[in-house]
Amino acid sequence: MTMNSTPPVDDEPLQSPDEALALIREQQRSVEREQLGGVPWILGVWAVAWGLGFLALWSGYDGGNPWFQLPLPLAGSIFGALLVAAIVTSAVVGARIGRGVRGDSAFSGAIYGVSWVVGSAAVFVTGIALSRAGADGALLSLYYPAAYALVAGLIYLMGAALWRSLDQLVLGVIIAVVGAVAPLFGAPTNNLVMAVLGGGAFLVAAIVMRVSLSRRAR
Repeated sequence: MTMNSTPPVDDEPLQSPDEALALIREQQRSVEREQLGGVPWILGVWAVAWGLGFLALWSGYDGGNPWFQLPLPLAGSIFGALLVAAIVTSAVVGARIGRGVRGDSAFSGAIYGVSWVVGSAAVFVTGIALSRAGADGALLSLYYPAAYALVAGLIYLMGAALWRSLDQLVLGVIIAVVGAVAPLFGAPTNNLVMAVLGGGAFLVAAIVMRVSLSRRAR
């Protein structure tokens, strides 16, 4: 009795090396799009927070907005509420960037989100320490905007390094420069500089990144 032994036949043909490489690259692009999809929302929220928040502060000080002036406590409350909203949004969206992704990518997304809370809290506590050490309102009005800008700039530079994002690299540099230069204009004009240049940079970056991600999806 003879038996015919035939090798099993795969249902799907083996992929060529080029096809396998193309598939791997497409999967990598898909993961990158999923990770970066929330960043434009973070940028948009910060554009609103900086644009309206710093305009409110500019309008709360004497010598600021020539058309109308807000009570300083109200201006500070508006700025604080917008800043807290932006920080919370950044933390939540940043943490969700790594959701469903395991390993280093998930860890990076979580740290990126937490960095907003840690950096902002550090700026706030340092400001309290400066106030207790005798820093007056004029000095603190220069310190807080500059310090928050430097923290934001460094976080976006970190994001650029993590995800090799040119958009975040450019934004991080611009925000850091704005934070360093704005105090040179003195108070309260520094708030106007932060609103126009900082808020504008966030808005442009949000639009550019959204368009860039849409093109990658095609």
